[in-house]
Amino acid sequence: MTASNPRWQQRPEGSTWGDFGENDQLGRLNLLTPEKVRQGVAQVREGLRFSLSLPLDYPGGSALNPNRKPPVLRPLQRKGLVNFNCLLQTLEPGRTDVLSDDMAILSLQYSTQWDGLAHVGALFDANGDGLPEALYYNGFAAGIDIVGPADIKDTGIPERLDDSASTSCAKALGIEGMARNGVQGRGVMLDLRAHFGDARTLIGYDELQRVIDTDRVEIEAGDILCLHTGFAQRVLEMHKQPDPEVLNNSCAVLDGRDDRLLQWITDSQIAAIAADNYAVEAHPAKPGAACCAALPLHEHCLFKLGVHLGELWHLTPLAQWLREHHRHHFLLTAPPLHLPGAVASPVTPIATV
Repeated sequence: MTASNPRWQQRPEGSTWGDFGENDQLGRLNLLTPEKVRQGVAQVREGLRFSLSLPLDYPGGSALNPNRKPPVLRPLQRKGLVNFNCLLQTLEPGRTDVLSDDMAILSLQYSTQWDGLAHVGALFDANGDGLPEALYYNGFAAGIDIVGPADIKDTGIPERLDDSASTSCAKALGIEGMARNGVQGRGVMLDLRAHFGDARTLIGYDELQRVIDTDRVEIEAGDILCLHTGFAQRVLEMHKQPDPEVLNNSCAVLDGRDDRLLQWITDSQIAAIAADNYAVEAHPAKPGAACCAALPLHEHCLFKLGVHLGELWHLTPLAQWLREHHRHHFLLTAPPLHLPGAVASPVTPIATV
């Protein structure tokens, strides 16, 4: 345990709270040093680029998560006209311009995404008074640092979009910190699909280590770990008509209840984890103690360690290329949208080999 912090007197066991400074909001992204960026750049030999994002209107519908809606595109207005295929000569005679201008209403975690550190917190007694508080990484507090409305009417799509329409804000741990950091370094691929196929398989420490040993994958501090399961490829092949029964019984997924796996994440010093499945870990998780997290790997990574999680990345083409060429590492560039106050963000990661 480190010395106390202005926000907490004790930190969760095994956490990194305070290790990168009392006000740190980047977590393990601090390990993306200039040396790690150079190490990533050194993996660029062919100059080939792989976009690792699904289209932002995938999976399609809301069958996989009723809380997240597909994006909506709508035109803006120009002086009382619909500003889409708008003939400027209507407003300014003689002009030849044809203008289109639109807006997007997005669920930020609908498709390929980064989970920010304000996405998942936990109840924890940071003051040592026996009363747990709702906290996030490094002791930032719900209702103080991460604020949102109490009234359901202040959620969802507002009737009017104006300067006062926003009702929530991560004043700390917002995704803008990740965006400013840049998120670039050496990516390392573990191809779980190559070993376990398309069947639903829980991956604990033993299974993960077997893949690492068999494929002779070197994983070092500051690497961004990418897990290929084939899930996003199956989603893509369903053409925006996802079948939850099929998908919920498909592909490898991490076992968040495996304490040895969680300890490996701690010990490995990886900077972040990105997977091509829906939550990186199995959800629902295996039964655990009566008082425990529903998403134990999320709690371990986001709340305790400051390890950002990427979900629904499209990794299959890259994983296939790497396997064919007996490689595991690549340059990964994956900054989120620079949207202050957001707890997560769509991302279009680029791998360069």
